[in-house]
Amino acid sequence: MNEPSGQYQRDIDQLRERLGYDFVSLAFAQSAQDGFVLTWQYASGNLNDRYKRIVLQSGKGIAGIVFKTGKPMLVADVKAELDPNDMFNYPILVSERLSSLVGIPLYQLDRVEGVLLAGYRGGNAVHNEDFRRIYESSNGQIGDFGIKEMSFP
Repeated sequence: MNEPSGQYQRDIDQLRERLGYDFVSLAFAQSAQDGFVLTWQYASGNLNDRYKRIVLQSGKGIAGIVFKTGKPMLVADVKAELDPNDMFNYPILVSERLSSLVGIPLYQLDRVEGVLLAGYRGGNAVHNEDFRRIYESSNGQIGDFGIKEMSFP
């Protein structure tokens, strides 16, 4: 991450304001000696600082799934789409009380290096259109990470 940390925070603050999300966060993969774990590094609209203590293995949690697959993830309704007994696998959803979210892989040199998460707490729900809105609003870039343009049915 060559970009000053303040730029990442400004980018997600602006994205949250422009698009009206309740919560926007960035997770980045840590070094190989840390086992390529993912941690939430920046947040905007957060209820608390618990996100800073969340550590995910590749393939676990929202960030881990998006990071491992390199594919975006959309959960329009957390209660309807995720098993309530499985919520411990999604600590960011629990700590931030998210009801709907989108997770997008962030690329650097054609390799997934991080995850952008945007979501709502209340009655609003994310839709496939949110991928396009985020891409256009961010100009395909968060800090020095790229967002690939994606089309969904």
